[in-house]
Amino acid sequence: MNLSERKIRRMKSYLSLIPISAGVRRRQNRMTQLCIIFAVFLVTAVFSTADMDIRMEQARLTEKHAREFTIQVIMDTAMGQRLFLIAGGLFVLILLAGVMMISGSINSTVAQRTKFFGMMRCIGMSRQQLKRFVRLEALNWCKTAIPIGIVLGTVCTWALCAVLRFVVKEEFTTIPLFGISPIGMISGIVMGLVTVLLAARAPARQAAKVSPVAAVSGNAQNASRVRRAVRTGIFPIEISLGAHHAKSARKNLILMTGSFALCIILFLTFSVLLDFVGYLLPQSVTDADITITDEAGVTGINCVSRETLETIRGMDGVKNIFGRRSLFEVPAELGQEGFPQEVDLFSFDDFDLGALKKDGRLRKGSDLSKVYGDNGSVLVICDPDSPLQKGDTIWVDGEALTVAGMLKHDLFSEDGLAHGKVSVIASSETFVRLTGITDYSIVMVQTTGDVTDGDVAAISEVLDEGTALRDERELRTSGTYTAFVLCVYGFLAIIAMVTLLNIMNSISMSVSAKSKQYGAMRAVGMEGRQVTRMIAAETVTYSLGGCVIGCIVGLAIGKMIYNLLIDGRFPYAIWTLPVSRLLLVLVFVAAATLAAIYAPAKRIRNMAITATINEL
Repeated sequence: MNLSERKIRRMKSYLSLIPISAGVRRRQNRMTQLCIIFAVFLVTAVFSTADMDIRMEQARLTEKHAREFTIQVIMDTAMGQRLFLIAGGLFVLILLAGVMMISGSINSTVAQRTKFFGMMRCIGMSRQQLKRFVRLEALNWCKTAIPIGIVLGTVCTWALCAVLRFVVKEEFTTIPLFGISPIGMISGIVMGLVTVLLAARAPARQAAKVSPVAAVSGNAQNASRVRRAVRTGIFPIEISLGAHHAKSARKNLILMTGSFALCIILFLTFSVLLDFVGYLLPQSVTDADITITDEAGVTGINCVSRETLETIRGMDGVKNIFGRRSLFEVPAELGQEGFPQEVDLFSFDDFDLGALKKDGRLRKGSDLSKVYGDNGSVLVICDPDSPLQKGDTIWVDGEALTVAGMLKHDLFSEDGLAHGKVSVIASSETFVRLTGITDYSIVMVQTTGDVTDGDVAAISEVLDEGTALRDERELRTSGTYTAFVLCVYGFLAIIAMVTLLNIMNSISMSVSAKSKQYGAMRAVGMEGRQVTRMIAAETVTYSLGGCVIGCIVGLAIGKMIYNLLIDGRFPYAIWTLPVSRLLLVLVFVAAATLAAIYAPAKRIRNMAITATINEL
């Protein structure tokens, strides 16, 4: 008598079978446990990080105002509410993803164990007891999965806080390093329990509906009567059979296509947050750490000499330096009625011009190469509905200039709109030739990573009279932007990985459940490559359905969020079809499909026909 048989004889009720079943089916349950771990991990990490941010803000306000601020006070602020609102939204999305994936995994295990459930029904287990058994079996996985998820989430929070504090720095220099967040842990526990209970409902009902006779015969999943043969159409029989297998099990079809679709929806939805933070914290190649302008702060006064710029270029701590010249209300003829008869003229050096292309600020069709040097071509900023187009000729102070390109929005206005004005950006050579002005209105300095306050003080000592230096190193937003982008992409990467593993596991279990059918087909002459095509057709049916639904729904939700977050706040923003992201989605779907096909197809091909037929 082996160990399992001794345990069965000693059991006091049918519930004693739960740990025995878990031990026997440990390998099959790994994917389900992995989904629970990742769900708990994500929620714990998200809420713990939000909690650490709240504590950091509490410490900052306490130090600034010399009085204690409670967590409740912070939660009443816009920042606190925004943090936990975002965390709450992530909680819901992770919950949906977890329920979809775990439900698919449990559904597959239930389909494979019809004989076991049939035997339980035959020896007296009621439908309610069977439902309870499936739910408790699912909860049994939480005993190990939830603690692992909480530990991983907490460690991930510590690592993220360390990166923010020592790498990103800026406003994150006071964030706690090894804080324990009760909110994050409780959220992770709730996520694990709620996800498992919701995911187990449908499989529990499915197990309870199986009649004892059908279950014992092992035909519960194939009990529907076949009324007609599968229509092959233009496809080979194995392709048609594979697609038929996918569509015949409606619940499994919904779960599998839903897993693909939900991952795509999450990707396209969260990608909008990257656009939002890009508008909120715009990052540019020309972001400066130090600016030098007129002492009184009056724009348009060219008071920084070229000699001063060259002197600063060779000083310690200077990584890059560039300047701009400006001249406002220059007489101009734009060749269009109703246009203003003057423009604002700016000069950009070669580095500044190249940054416009790198930052994606040029409209489609612009030819930046024509603007470099003294060749009479310029870039123009005007309202989107302006009739001025690339290739037009404008006359500035009596000289003809060709429009080589246009910018998407106004760099020199707060809201990005031109408001009827026309601005002309020329190269340094063209500007100097037109105006005779060689001094700069603003000089921008990008510093090295090891720059010191002494280096900055040395720069201030060589300035021209009437100019002033502004140290903007503390105003950097690149760290915050990078941290946000990494968090979003990290979240999407984990969701994609769990989705991929779940799909691979579900396809493998689906193939195992149909092993007798595949064995019978091979026995009557079906070749191994035809079996592979059948499995491929089934998987492609899931992936195509999920891809279509995911792209349509994801684009619709993404456009709605874009309108709410971006369109109303940034008038110059224009939504365009995210072609690059859609291509990335297609690459992911193709990779997931190939990965899901490979292992089960190889296993079926390598099995002996007799072993496949006898597989239960």
